[in-house]
Amino acid sequence: MPELARFYGIIIKMIYSDNSQHHKPHFHVYYSNFEASIGIDGELLAGRLPVKQLRLAQAWAAIHEEELYQAWIAAVKNEPFNKIEPLH
Repeated sequence: MPELARFYGIIIKMIYSDNSQHHKPHFHVYYSNFEASIGIDGELLAGRLPVKQLRLAQAWAAIHEEELYQAWIAAVKNEPFNKIEPLH
Protein backbone atom coordinates (compact mmCIF):
# COMPACT_ATOMS: atom_id res chain seq x y z
CA MET A 1 0.00 0.00 0.00
CA PRO A 2 1.88 3.10 -1.21
CA GLU A 3 2.16 6.07 1.11
CA LEU A 4 0.76 9.41 -0.03
CA ALA A 5 1.83 11.60 2.89
CA ARG A 6 3.01 11.59 6.50
CA PHE A 7 2.53 14.42 9.01
CA TYR A 8 2.00 14.85 12.77
CA GLY A 9 2.18 11.07 13.28
CA ILE A 10 -0.53 10.49 10.67
CA ILE A 11 0.23 8.19 7.73
CA ILE A 12 -1.94 8.43 4.63
CA LYS A 13 -1.96 5.62 2.06
CA MET A 14 -3.87 4.59 -1.03
CA ILE A 15 -4.37 1.01 -2.17
CA TYR A 16 -4.17 -0.11 -5.79
CA SER A 17 -7.47 -1.44 -7.24
CA ASP A 18 -9.34 -0.50 -4.04
CA ASN A 19 -12.60 0.62 -5.67
CA SER A 20 -14.98 -2.17 -4.64
CA GLN A 21 -15.26 -1.95 -0.85
CA HIS A 22 -16.42 1.64 -0.30
CA HIS A 23 -17.59 2.43 -3.84
CA LYS A 24 -16.17 5.94 -3.76
CA PRO A 25 -12.70 7.49 -4.04
CA HIS A 26 -10.99 7.28 -0.66
CA PHE A 27 -7.71 6.96 1.18
CA HIS A 28 -6.57 5.15 4.31
CA VAL A 29 -5.34 6.90 7.45
CA TYR A 30 -3.21 5.37 10.19
CA TYR A 31 -2.44 7.00 13.52
CA SER A 32 -1.05 5.08 16.47
CA ASN A 33 -3.40 2.08 16.85
CA PHE A 34 -6.21 3.74 14.88
CA GLU A 35 -7.17 3.14 11.25
CA ALA A 36 -9.81 4.75 9.07
CA SER A 37 -10.96 5.02 5.47
CA ILE A 38 -11.86 8.56 4.46
CA GLY A 39 -13.52 9.66 1.23
CA ILE A 40 -11.68 12.26 -0.80
CA ASP A 41 -14.66 14.48 0.03
CA GLY A 42 -13.77 14.11 3.75
CA GLU A 43 -16.48 11.63 4.74
CA LEU A 44 -15.42 9.03 7.32
CA LEU A 45 -16.27 5.74 5.59
CA ALA A 46 -14.95 3.16 8.04
CA GLY A 47 -12.83 2.84 11.14
CA ARG A 48 -12.08 5.58 13.61
CA LEU A 49 -9.49 8.20 14.53
CA PRO A 50 -9.15 10.64 17.41
CA VAL A 51 -11.07 13.82 16.55
CA LYS A 52 -7.96 15.98 16.14
CA GLN A 53 -6.31 13.56 13.70
CA LEU A 54 -9.55 13.08 11.77
CA ARG A 55 -9.86 16.87 11.35
CA LEU A 56 -6.22 17.13 10.24
CA ALA A 57 -6.70 14.36 7.64
CA GLN A 58 -9.91 16.01 6.40
CA ALA A 59 -8.21 19.42 6.16
CA TRP A 60 -5.28 17.88 4.26
CA ALA A 61 -7.74 16.19 1.87
CA ALA A 62 -9.58 19.48 1.24
CA ILE A 63 -6.31 21.22 0.41
CA HIS A 64 -5.13 18.43 -1.90
CA GLU A 65 -8.44 17.27 -3.40
CA GLU A 66 -7.32 17.52 -7.04
CA GLU A 67 -4.08 15.61 -6.36
CA LEU A 68 -6.00 12.95 -4.44
CA TYR A 69 -8.38 12.40 -7.36
CA GLN A 70 -5.40 12.08 -9.71
CA ALA A 71 -3.81 9.52 -7.38
CA TRP A 72 -7.13 7.64 -7.12
CA ILE A 73 -7.51 7.42 -10.89
CA ALA A 74 -3.97 6.05 -11.20
CA ALA A 75 -4.39 3.62 -8.28
CA VAL A 76 -7.61 2.15 -9.70
CA LYS A 77 -5.67 1.44 -12.91
CA ASN A 78 -2.79 -0.10 -10.89
CA GLU A 79 -0.52 2.72 -12.02
CA PRO A 80 1.99 4.49 -9.77
CA PHE A 81 1.07 7.85 -8.29
CA ASN A 82 3.02 10.68 -6.71
CA LYS A 83 3.33 11.52 -3.04
CA ILE A 84 1.38 14.58 -1.89
CA GLU A 85 2.76 17.47 0.18
CA PRO A 86 2.06 16.96 3.92
CA LEU A 87 0.61 19.52 6.30
CA HIS A 88 3.27 21.70 7.92
